Amino acid sequence: MLNNKKILIATGGTGGHINPALAVAGYIREKYPKADILFVGTAVKMEAQLVPAAGYAFKTIDIQGFSRDLTPSGIKQNISTLIKLVKSSSQAKKIIKEFDPDVVLGFGGYVGGPVLRTACKLGIPTAIHEQNAFPGVTNKALAKIVDKVMLTAPEAEKYMQPKNPCVVTGLPVRGELISADRDFSRAELGVDERPVILSMGGSLGARVINTAVTQLIEERYERKDCYFLHATGKAGVGMFDVIEKEKNISLEENKHIMLREYINDMHRCMAAADLVICRAGASSLSEIQAMGKPSILVPYPYAAENHQYYNAMELVKNDAAILIEEKDFTGDRLIKEIDALLADKQRLATLGENAKKMAIYDATERIVSCICEIVRK
Repeated sequence: MLNNKKILIATGGTGGHINPALAVAGYIREKYPKADILFVGTAVKMEAQLVPAAGYAFKTIDIQGFSRDLTPSGIKQNISTLIKLVKSSSQAKKIIKEFDPDVVLGFGGYVGGPVLRTACKLGIPTAIHEQNAFPGVTNKALAKIVDKVMLTAPEAEKYMQPKNPCVVTGLPVRGELISADRDFSRAELGVDERPVILSMGGSLGARVINTAVTQLIEERYERKDCYFLHATGKAGVGMFDVIEKEKNISLEENKHIMLREYINDMHRCMAAADLVICRAGASSLSEIQAMGKPSILVPYPYAAENHQYYNAMELVKNDAAILIEEKDFTGDRLIKEIDALLADKQRLATLGENAKKMAIYDATERIVSCICEIVRK
């Protein structure tokens, strides 16, 4: 259906927007090798590196978001944004006219606004995908005019006024995560039957999570009754010194404490884990659901529209996770929750089972099916 079709994908800003778009593009490239795919993003965000590295053609427009800060600097940014908005629409129109796409897709980020609006005006079939339970500003506006709105979470629809009914597709999850084997992964990590607690705060790290996990490790490490697998993030590498020098805990002598700056084998670590402590980004939650893992979620409170809180609440409402807001997340609170969960294996199992029930394993196929549907029309 998509062979010999031209597909333009607009996305950018964060990995949460870009990675699902790349997953869908990869599936299209595999199933429809004659499809022509072009990405549009900005020159200054992650997409400028990730998209070309994945082997896709990439063009840029100059766009940025509005500031909610009404200080002089915030007002100055908003004036600049308005000017860029006008220019970016012209840039988007030029790209669309030259590429002549059969369909235009938006996967979130400010770049989607001018590209999708321009495509709608030109009568080109359009679709957007919303990753979060609380939609972003751009997608809420675009939902009113595009042909198809695809959602990760059903909850998002009540915040939109779509031209056509929304379709729940889920969020693409890497195949290596879905197929990862727990026992094999634990053997590769060199862990035994003791519980593995996996914790992280994103690639940069989260100070509140690093601090609480440090206290957790200090309080429990002598028991040696569980493994701690923690990613400090780039900004949290000082945690290594805190553990070894301030807390006087030798990482060499305590092999059950495994600190890393970054986890680049998430499929292995997630498969091995018995409990996950993390933020509530859409991608992380889809992985937790796909792998059926119990979790303690600490939403990032400064995310746009506080969307991570709404993401986490989707799991909480299904008794699939424990949510602790950052303002309440302390070492003492974490220790209390961990003690209770490790003492109640049935509770851990229930959280994991309920998370798995929420998983959508064919999200990529559903998204591509939606694309085929609007192209067919």
